Amino acid sequence: MKPKHPTVICINTDWCKGCGICAAFCPKQVLVMNQRDKAEVVAAENCIACKQCEQRCPDLAIQVIKSPAKEEKEAS
Repeated sequence: MKPKHPTVICINTDWCKGCGICAAFCPKQVLVMNQRDKAEVVAAENCIACKQCEQRCPDLAIQVIKSPAKEEKEAS
């Protein structure tokens, strides 16, 4: 069953310099580098909201917004 509010991954492509760190550290291969060498979300439904991409991005170009259901589950 899919959550009602899936995790949202916001990428500021103006800030992304195309280093590929986010894609390399994503354990679920949610991110890839596109033809313009910018990070792109290709499998948002697989995101486990580990925030590896957000934490490792040297340009602060990625923000992971957890679904309310995931936040409640982690709190309990």
